[in-house]
Amino acid sequence: MTENNQNLVPEIRFNGFTNAWEQRRLGEIYKERKERGIDSLPILSVSIHHGVSDEELDGHMLGKEVRRSDDKSLYKRVYAGDLVINMMRAWQGAIGVVKSDGMVSPAYITAISNSHVYPLFMDFYLRRDEPIIQMDNLSQGVTDFRKRLYWDSFIDITCKLPSLLEQERISDFFHTFNNIITLHKRKLDGLRELKKGYLQQMFPQAGEREPRVRFAGFSGEWQERKLGELFKERNERSSEGELISVTINSGVIKASELERKDNSSEDKSNYKKVEVGDIAYNSMRMWQGASGISNYAGILSPAYTVIIPNEGVDSLFISYMFKLTRMIEIFQSFSQGLTSDTWNLKFPLLKEIYVTVPCSNEQAAISDFFRIIDEQITAQAIKLEQLGQLKAAYLQRMFI
Repeated sequence: MTENNQNLVPEIRFNGFTNAWEQRRLGEIYKERKERGIDSLPILSVSIHHGVSDEELDGHMLGKEVRRSDDKSLYKRVYAGDLVINMMRAWQGAIGVVKSDGMVSPAYITAISNSHVYPLFMDFYLRRDEPIIQMDNLSQGVTDFRKRLYWDSFIDITCKLPSLLEQERISDFFHTFNNIITLHKRKLDGLRELKKGYLQQMFPQAGEREPRVRFAGFSGEWQERKLGELFKERNERSSEGELISVTINSGVIKASELERKDNSSEDKSNYKKVEVGDIAYNSMRMWQGASGISNYAGILSPAYTVIIPNEGVDSLFISYMFKLTRMIEIFQSFSQGLTSDTWNLKFPLLKEIYVTVPCSNEQAAISDFFRIIDEQITAQAIKLEQLGQLKAAYLQRMFI
């Protein structure tokens, strides 16, 4: 095989395929389709992350002018296998192949392939980095906001194609891979919904003293207590230790795990100490749920509040309670400040809030239950991330 042909062979391919891929211009394999839509067809969309949807676009997503007139004929008709490009977002990957007949925005480019292309193959091929870089380079506009990929530029994009049979095998492989990812995402979503449902049922509703679901062996009303009876504030200062942060979605995590610039002060002598089992919260974001139990010993910004559980208080149990919608609403009502940008909930205010709590044994049983669900959610999220990484690796090595 010549050196040039070696550059036209992917690193990984199915057995039985040996021929070099052929380089083509998109203008050689696509021609523009311009057909007006009809009322009976659904309106589809094309997104950066998911390509072309196969479900009708929600009404609130329609263009204002078209929504007023209800004139769907302004939209473009597309057929299964057509290619759709959002000319304003092609440089970000807003491109995809239609899975079922419908209509798309008149601002999109629509194209039909010739007999050299297995249409669904291009759904994977063109959403890779290399073609998107070409689209970015060929898009016209002074700024990102004004970039447009016009048809005359689109047809100059180059691609490399194997035989039709190999195209079909590759697209079938990635279609199956996507189905596996979808199943695992549904499982993750299901676990999160399960947790949400149990949180509603295993803590008393507003104005009630007993939860609707509880473990065998526990009965009777929960006791109303002030948070100041359950916790005291930790005010120890230190400049030494792991830098910790508090987030809305992930609770207390190491600052090194945040995907953002470190804006912490160089002088950390006034930073607050936090120990394993403490609850830390962002005083200015407690009304949004920025709290959690710390699994680390370290230091955090003096803008945060750290509280220590008293004897008989399971801080993990309380950390789940703090995430309840009704508790976050209470935190908002107790926060001081003229606007949401200045709302603040320091410990002297927090300690006056009443909560209902069971005995320490029931607290532990509940926190253990939710800890197990969280471990399952984390494991499923890791598996989903690994599948995404594996797919990305195959996309890189099975195409050229």
